[in-house]
Amino acid sequence: MALNLIVLGPPGAGKGTQAERFARSRGIPKISTGDILRSAAQEGTEVGQRAKAVMDRGELVGDDVMIEIVRNRLDRSDAQSGFVLDGFPRTVAQAAALDRIMKGRGPLIVINIVVPEAELVRRLGARMVCDACGANAAGPETTCRRCGGRLTQRKDDDEAVVRERLRVYQRDTQPLVDYYRTRPTFRALDGAQSPDRVAAALASAVDQMGSALVGHLSGQGPGR
Repeated sequence: MALNLIVLGPPGAGKGTQAERFARSRGIPKISTGDILRSAAQEGTEVGQRAKAVMDRGELVGDDVMIEIVRNRLDRSDAQSGFVLDGFPRTVAQAAALDRIMKGRGPLIVINIVVPEAELVRRLGARMVCDACGANAAGPETTCRRCGGRLTQRKDDDEAVVRERLRVYQRDTQPLVDYYRTRPTFRALDGAQSPDRVAAALASAVDQMGSALVGHLSGQGPGR
């Protein structure tokens, strides 16, 4: 059975780090719409420039663009055995579109990483990003450990923009929790713990739900 995972959480919750860590441990691709959009912005394409302007204001890119990006990415061969989605879906409309995309591809496991707002503002205010590869790091480092590039503060990590991003998240993305919470494949995790503890809790939750799904499917054999 394919392992299809969504990692939800507000900006600064650590969902990107946890998604990458989990994907690497399971040998499946991490699909980050944020990385795709930043790459397009760096390339200077028309759609990339529009997306960059929206992101710099702390707003969200439109559903139609994001749905098409994800649909195309999930059609690639490396995602057929599973994937980890980071940054999508962000709205109920995107979640409904993803359900349609996933028909016949197995269930979605949804993990929501929860962190208090004050901690999110603190984390984002100290976060740096590599100009070369886009990796995140905590200050006061100035050089990227991954590629040696220069670390700078993201424009959308300015405190005023951070608070706007959290407001937009609460308004538009938090309803996803209500959309998914009644599913047996949904879990909420405490993201205020250390990264190692969050990673362990995430892996345990996924494995428990995966085992339950296998058992349920096994029980639906012929004649049931």
